[in-house]
Amino acid sequence: MSGRRVAIVGTGHSKFGVRNDVNIAELAWESVKQAMAEASLEPKDIDFVVVSNVGGWSSEPLPAVVALEYSGLTGKGTMRVEAACSSGSAAIKVGYDMVKSGEADIVLVLGVEKMNESPTPIVVEFIGRAGNYFWEFENFGLTFPGYYALHATAYMARYGATEEDLCKVAVKNHYYASFNPKAQFPRKINVETCMQSRYIAWPLKLFDCSPITDGSAAIILASEEVAKKITDSPVWIHSIGVSSGTSNLSKRSDFTHLEAGRKAAQMAYKKAGIDPENPVKYLDLAEVHDCFTIAEIMAYEDLGFAKRGEGYKLIREEQTYIGGLIPVNLSGGLKAKGHPLGATGISMAVDLSHQLLGKVEKGRQAPIKNGRALAHNIGGTGHYGYVIIYGLDKPREA
Repeated sequence: MSGRRVAIVGTGHSKFGVRNDVNIAELAWESVKQAMAEASLEPKDIDFVVVSNVGGWSSEPLPAVVALEYSGLTGKGTMRVEAACSSGSAAIKVGYDMVKSGEADIVLVLGVEKMNESPTPIVVEFIGRAGNYFWEFENFGLTFPGYYALHATAYMARYGATEEDLCKVAVKNHYYASFNPKAQFPRKINVETCMQSRYIAWPLKLFDCSPITDGSAAIILASEEVAKKITDSPVWIHSIGVSSGTSNLSKRSDFTHLEAGRKAAQMAYKKAGIDPENPVKYLDLAEVHDCFTIAEIMAYEDLGFAKRGEGYKLIREEQTYIGGLIPVNLSGGLKAKGHPLGATGISMAVDLSHQLLGKVEKGRQAPIKNGRALAHNIGGTGHYGYVIIYGLDKPREA
């Protein structure tokens, strides 16, 4: 789609975790106020608000209008966007398209979730229903740890990865989360801690799984003409790739990767002028969807960072740490930063923007040479796939 260039001109991010100290509107405001202040904007300047929220577990069934009212944005056009765990990236896509097309000049994209307002079994059930309810959840009782355990066992059987390899993903992500004050679990662990944790769905253990999280994140998108008036350090959206997979896993031919993620990456690379055979040459770092440790390893391959069947070698050889082939999940990832579903994709955008601008905490700042970063956001078990390329330089085409 031709049109205008689109930049991020403001960002905001709440503390992730169990946030019983605030309601959903107050939690949203934590991010909105930061983003508005960073861009030096007032509510009157915002043309439209896109709110990402999966919901069902929190008390407010219509969180978009509640959050807007609390943030002083009543009267603005708004919509709620849902694409399971990739809802945040879907909301960014909606906001991006609005600005790119000329429908709006400034769009606020907000993601917010209060998952801990429901007991853990209820949340597990709601997420488990996100596949094919009647076939998989109702008949076989699959939950999301069960879904990803199918991927893990298939991958390990075919390629020889071990439980220790999975745990090394958790160790890395907890290591970088320890430097991130916004993370739900800002503490380091070792392989032994992960290996000794209880099984949730073999071979996935407690430390292989992302937590249930409350949190919010926000970005403000603006057209090129408006962005240059707001900031001298915009972060541009270079491209967005989107795909989807079957709702029923039995209709998929392979459980060792997520085809929607691979196709979304190919689309994003093509639009951004990135060689899909060697994407790490163009990128400084990536945030990938590590809802479970196996998901990060599969993402390495779906994104072209490693050949098929060799993704586990990247973590085994510490190639996704700073100083390796390509740093991945320096925020702590979903695994340790947290995974408030509707906020996750927007949280990735916030953290990558800060990384590109050299504004993150000491200990987790990636060296910035190419000025480009990638966000990989999966909804469900590959039901939705989003890949977004962010950059310091202007996109090659409007």
